[in-house]
Amino acid sequence: MIGGKAATAMEDLVSGVRQAANFMQQFHSYLESEKQWKALMEFILLHLPDYHDPPNGGGCLDQLLSLSMVWANHLFLGCSYNKALLDKVMEMAGGMKMEDLPQFVTRSELMKKHQS
Repeated sequence: MIGGKAATAMEDLVSGVRQAANFMQQFHSYLESEKQWKALMEFILLHLPDYHDPPNGGGCLDQLLSLSMVWANHLFLGCSYNKALLDKVMEMAGGMKMEDLPQFVTRSELMKKHQS
């Protein structure tokens, strides 16, 4: 059994993990698959320190959530956005590893294929 300072540190750690999980859960949509949610959560947690709202507000967290949705919609649903925005979110997700992503064919690719 752990006692003293070690027990207090462990309790603080567990409490912090619970708070983080509860904080993240508020952003989970029932429409997202577990795979999509885990990817979104990783993206958000990766950048949360840089987008945390200042005490007087400012909407930084809203911006991060919007960027995370652009990234997820592009990867999982094949949505397209302007190049600058896509470049930004793909750079933000640079080190993240995603497996078994759906493959999409764009309208432009289909048109090129039919013209050949």
